[in-house]
Amino acid sequence: MKKKKRLNNSGSNGHHHHNGVVLASLMYHFRRKRRLHRHLFPLLSVISGCFLLLFAAFSLPLHSVNNAVELRSGSDSDPFPAFSVPASEGSLGRDLWRTSFSELYRGCSNASDKFARANVKTIPNRYLLIDASGGLNQQRTGITDAVVAAYILNATLVVPQLDQKSFWKDTSEFAEIFDVDQFISFLSKDVKIVKDIPPNGGKVLSPFTMRVPRKCNPKCYQSRVLPVLIKKHAVRLSKFDYRLSNKLGTQLQRLRCRVNYHALTFTDSIVEMGKNLVGRMRMKGKHFIALHLRFEPDMLAFSGCDYGGGEKERTELGEIRKRWKTLHTRNPDKVRRHGRCPLTPEEVGLMLRALGFGSDVHLYVASGEVYGGEETLAPLKALFPNFHSKETIASKEELAPFSSFSSRMAALDFIVCDESDVFVTNNNGNMARMLAGRRRYFGHKPTIRPNAKKLYRLFMNRNNMTWVEFASKVRTFQIGFMGEPNEVKPGTGEFHENPLSCICDKSGKKANVVLIPQNETYNRNTSGKEDNTNKDTGDVTDEQSMEDELEWSDMDYMENVNTLQGKGFPNGTESDPNISLKPELPELAEELFSD
Repeated sequence: MKKKKRLNNSGSNGHHHHNGVVLASLMYHFRRKRRLHRHLFPLLSVISGCFLLLFAAFSLPLHSVNNAVELRSGSDSDPFPAFSVPASEGSLGRDLWRTSFSELYRGCSNASDKFARANVKTIPNRYLLIDASGGLNQQRTGITDAVVAAYILNATLVVPQLDQKSFWKDTSEFAEIFDVDQFISFLSKDVKIVKDIPPNGGKVLSPFTMRVPRKCNPKCYQSRVLPVLIKKHAVRLSKFDYRLSNKLGTQLQRLRCRVNYHALTFTDSIVEMGKNLVGRMRMKGKHFIALHLRFEPDMLAFSGCDYGGGEKERTELGEIRKRWKTLHTRNPDKVRRHGRCPLTPEEVGLMLRALGFGSDVHLYVASGEVYGGEETLAPLKALFPNFHSKETIASKEELAPFSSFSSRMAALDFIVCDESDVFVTNNNGNMARMLAGRRRYFGHKPTIRPNAKKLYRLFMNRNNMTWVEFASKVRTFQIGFMGEPNEVKPGTGEFHENPLSCICDKSGKKANVVLIPQNETYNRNTSGKEDNTNKDTGDVTDEQSMEDELEWSDMDYMENVNTLQGKGFPNGTESDPNISLKPELPELAEELFSD
């Protein structure tokens, strides 16, 4: 028994010894691992951190490098590598689809109690007629200004005649584009409007035809037109476009807004088709951009810019330039330096991508025939594959009632551009200005105008920089060109583009606080003249200045006649030796070619 017990004790001790050896071995390896981890962990942390930094550096600007687009500028011999554009700009920390502070402002155009009403101030047997010239949006400015001119002259306005003979050759009457009954009834308290001059004692008045200078102020109308109107009882103002000063008293400016934003509406058929187009764009995505591309041959020819097409381009555009008899030769480099060249479709696409709009965005393009056709459009379509136009989202049968009339087709584009989440314009012409002002009035929806003067060098040198540098500079240069409230200084710019007198803050006061740094404010006029538009008189608030001269974007379209009238009445116009008129200001041309 003792032997057995000793053996059992021995086995027990052996087992404990074995366990002790195993435990000691485990402890040894554990301590060794801990010593190894103490040395390796910092090293692994550094390596992991480097990988994280590299990942962040690439993922921040590119978000996704899938489907990146490579674009090469210039000729095939371009020594620079292809410019790689990411499919998405990633998060920029801002809402691309709305402007800052827009909720603080609203459109306000009601007349004050002191504004004389039509039933009090309209003098019987005094009729004003106008011939609105140009395309749809140019005509719209003329119609708007005609109502104000009639108010100044205490006259009854006859429903305006539309231009049917110019480049557009559109035979549409006023009532075929605009709702004439809405136009007359909405403005009935401001100005008396009739469809035709009523007979007087069985006789129909024959209007006296004359013309006023561009940017004519109220005193100009009273001195030039009123004496004729008193004598003849009916006056027709021909070539009526931009014939009223930008600078009027607040109440007259608000009358302009009532006409433009409330009284002047399209016919039911145009509105219905326009809403159908908008609805189809909405079905494609939550948001969409509308682009007024304005890259037609006539626009490029007028601009005098060089788009890299060599001798073929110079010959083709040179032939078109011959339409303008007094258009002088321009230095393409100088014109581009001054920001007066429309961006190419590729440049527009690059600007939008740099601002943060990804390749998944749906793009509605309002455009006529693009110079260079599909080859010119290819880079823009590569950047924004979801490319649409009224012709792609509507059938020929649906567009048939409109397709033979340029103004009605333009009206459809106007509706879609107005309703878009973001509107982009490629030149500062009539449509761009009208829509920019309208979108400010109805909630400051984003309206992007390329800062071409600063962007041109960036586009020229883009292959010398990274995409991150390029995009950053684009965003910096576009400050003040994005449709933000008050980005244009009061008293500058064209009124239809910046109807400041008709924009109030939510408290009801007229907006006058600049919300972006002054050195970044878009300001075409640096004259520094005091703005007096707060005065509620009907008088002009500043003398005509260089700002009132036509800009390149007005695109006046010359006819085959001598249009530079120096004095008195235009050729072929009835004259009266008893009526004394001051010399007219020389005009650059007759028909604004920028719709």
